[in-house]
This record gives sequence, structure tokens and C-alpha cells, in this order.
Amino acid sequence: MMSNDAAGANGLIKDTTTQTFMADVIQESMKQPVLVDFWAEWCGPCKQLGPMLEKAVLAAKGKVKLVKMDIDKHPQIAGQLGVQSIPAVFAFSKGQPVDGFMGAIPESQIKEFISRIAGPGGDPDTEALLAEAEALLNEGDGAAAAQLFAQIFEQDAENLKAIAGLARCALAAGELEQAKATLSLTPKGKENDPVIASARAALELAEQANDVGDLQALARQVEAEPKNFQAKFDYALALAAANRREEAVDQLLDIARRDRKWNDDGARKQLVQFFEAWGPMDENTIYGRRRLSSILFS
Repeated sequence: MMSNDAAGANGLIKDTTTQTFMADVIQESMKQPVLVDFWAEWCGPCKQLGPMLEKAVLAAKGKVKLVKMDIDKHPQIAGQLGVQSIPAVFAFSKGQPVDGFMGAIPESQIKEFISRIAGPGGDPDTEALLAEAEALLNEGDGAAAAQLFAQIFEQDAENLKAIAGLARCALAAGELEQAKATLSLTPKGKENDPVIASARAALELAEQANDVGDLQALARQVEAEPKNFQAKFDYALALAAANRREEAVDQLLDIARRDRKWNDDGARKQLVQFFEAWGPMDENTIYGRRRLSSILFS
């Protein structure tokens, strides 16, 4: 539940329900970004995050709004988004989820997250360039995306999305050392920001994939030895590197289903790294979290 001070904050912060979510979040996000804080009364980290989140939203002075949803009373939306742990915060813009994080992150990272969502200095041109660059990268045109990310970086060398974007472009081109060098440009103290952490996780995945061998050879080995969990694990890494994400998730889920203790719960830990690298809104992250939850809590 929001604090009493927040309750009167000119409508910037409010509680929502499954019935009012469409109006409070989807429709409202057409005007400015809306953060959704999924929480529960029993969740200690939620109570730690909540006041810091409210404070940062109020400090943004209307650039973003905050909507809080108690998942015990209203579980449906959280379930649809694949929320498996709380606190979880999702940012909606133009009716769509665009970013998010999980866990009680420090106040400095909350401010950075809101600044990123609202746009650096409220500059819509920068946000538009970032969105275009992200779209190009997602469509497979890493070279064009890199040019836009570089343009943004030249104007603002502390723009974390530009740094992470350039690193991802290098990864897409197979230039792992360039990606590592780019991430080293992250301003001191911002290394654990979610957008940088995600790019770093993607780099680590690419480095791991380099060590596992040929994709087709691994596929044949898994087919011949279905109980060879190490082969399945390596195959999952190779599939992820080939951007066959759902198949990669399925291989690790199969290991977790058959033997949770294998390699010190290695399949689950690798899935978590996948989710961090791909981001909380990726369809394969949501798919994987749902399937993993059904295994862990069955």
C-alpha cells in the first residue's frame, strides 16, 4: 500500500486493481510512462523498495506515474506478465511494457531507471533515436543500430542505453572484445544498472557459447544421449547464441525437470542468466519464468 504522503501526490501515485488496470496503466501510459510496482504485504523487500520508488517518482515531477498492485489481491496481471518474484517493476509506455527490473535495487539505480524511462533531461529526440536504434538491432541491422547508438553516445557519454546498445551491436557482429571494451566505458557506480547488467550477461553468454562447440554436433550428441545433461546444457548455450531462445530454454527446463540437483542446480542458474541477458519483457523470458515456476513449485 502506498504511503499517506504519496496518496495525495496529485495523482502521480495510486493503487490499482485488475478491473482498473486498463485505465490506470494502459490508457494512462499514452500520456506519459507509467511504472507498475507488483508487491505483497508479506514481502519485506517490497516494503524497502516502495518508499524509495515513490520518492523518485515524486521527484520526477510528472514525467512518470506510479501504479501499485498487490499480487495477493490481484494476481492475474502479474501472471500474464510472467512475474515469478517480487518486488517487480514494469514500465509501460504507449500502452506497451518497455522496460523493468526485479528486486529491491538501490535508490541511485531507481533514479537512473526513471531517468531512462522519462528520457534524459526529458529529451524526446534522444528517446526517439534510442527506440529506432533498438528496433534496428532487434530486426538484425546491427550496423545501422550502432551508428545511432554512437550518435547518442557522442552527445552524452553517460547514456547507459547507448553504451549497452553499442555493446549489443558488437555482440551481434561477433566482436566480443569490442563489446567488453564498450561496457568498460560505463560510468563508475553505474555498473549494476539493469540495462548494463543485461548487456554484460549477454556478453558472458556469448563467451560461454564460444567454448561449447558446434551447434549441429551438439544436437546430434543430445539426440544420441538424451540423459547426457552436460551435452544438453552446452546445446542450450549454443542455441541461445544462435538466437533460438525458446529451444534453449526448453533444453534447460528439461534438465531442471529431470534432476534439480544436477551441477549444483546449474540449469536453473543458467536460465536466470538467460532472463537477465534478454530482459524481463522478452517473450522467451516470460515463457521461461512460467515454465520454470511450474517445475519449481509442482
